[in-house]
Amino acid sequence: MLWFVVTFVLVLGLSTMWWAAVGVGRRIIQQFPWAWSETWDGTHWTPDDVAILIAARNEELVLPATLEAALRIVGPRQLFVVSDASTDRTVDIARAHGARVLELTRNRGKAGALEAGIRHFDLPSRFAIVMLLDADTLPAPDYLSTGLPLFNHRDVVAVAGRALTLVDDRPTTHIGSLLLAHRERTYVAVQTLHKFGQAARMANAVSIVPGFASMYRTSILDRVEISAPGLAIEDYNMTFEIHSKRLGRVAFDPTRAHAYTQDPDTLVDYRKQMHRWSLGFWQTLMRHRVQLRTFWIGVVIFAFEVLMSSVLLLLLVPVMALLATASVLLALGFDPHGVLSQIDAVLPLPALILGVLVPDLVLTIYTAIVTRQLRYLAFAPAFPVLRVLDAALCLKALRTAIVGSSNGVWSSPVRR
Repeated sequence: MLWFVVTFVLVLGLSTMWWAAVGVGRRIIQQFPWAWSETWDGTHWTPDDVAILIAARNEELVLPATLEAALRIVGPRQLFVVSDASTDRTVDIARAHGARVLELTRNRGKAGALEAGIRHFDLPSRFAIVMLLDADTLPAPDYLSTGLPLFNHRDVVAVAGRALTLVDDRPTTHIGSLLLAHRERTYVAVQTLHKFGQAARMANAVSIVPGFASMYRTSILDRVEISAPGLAIEDYNMTFEIHSKRLGRVAFDPTRAHAYTQDPDTLVDYRKQMHRWSLGFWQTLMRHRVQLRTFWIGVVIFAFEVLMSSVLLLLLVPVMALLATASVLLALGFDPHGVLSQIDAVLPLPALILGVLVPDLVLTIYTAIVTRQLRYLAFAPAFPVLRVLDAALCLKALRTAIVGSSNGVWSSPVRR
């Protein structure tokens, strides 16, 4: 029983349970507006106050759909594209859609391109809010109408978008379908069980404003180091900068500011993306000084749990193989000096297996309920295997963060 509880908690995570409870409390309080007062700044933002900035490198396949989706929520004068040394038709496509375009001749990486675009187009002096949008992401038609009201709270300086995997662009391979289902399940877990609770006003502990489709007050951008040296990605660092410099609060509500993104459907691209995301987290954590605040306490606990659960998942593979072998030998009556019986008593195989499979299955069932899609249950047996892969990539990224370096230069995955 002890090993079941230990494994269950490590796989599911105390952070998940804690922030999920906070999120439930937040949702209950929202039903009684008189019980909680918000500070309004008297401003009601409109789409005219928003600039959309897209950093793109060789994105001719996906950029047209993204620009068309962006133009459904803002006008052409508010649409800006930075071509990060593209060699395809990215620039021509952007201009054909009426966007203002900055062509970079040297590949600076996404963060460098965004920083160059903000400065070149002088966005802070022209717009109150800037939306950073990836070239493969489609903002929902109501993205601004649902997301902008969150800025009416005086202390909110950033609004994190709700990520959703494109559902009308399914891959033809089984592994592709599995990878997208796994990513969608991760989005549901992170955004409804973690981030909604973290965004509670008294907590203000959101650890990432994802760069795929999120908004910032332009008044804080000169105090945020967007293109910090040595980082693989920019969004973790920009969020940590907000907390470190006490610039304000990050708002998030999973019912608002939706955007659909094209996630990898091949193992090669999935592995590259997961390694890059994990590397960016570890690099950012190592770059900033920990403070005695709710955000930092939450981040440190989460990082420790991620590290421990990753080690556990990787160790369980050989340990389970060893225990399975021991069980077979015991069934055959082979147990010299009673060693196998002692191992089986200390590390019971069924408890370890259930400690991994039960919380993972609970997460799958939860995702199926939230999304109202039973298809997730069909992938349930394969999800733990991908969790092991994620654990390996996480630990590899940690090693790279400690002994390696990054320049932020990017290469997009294969587009569909």
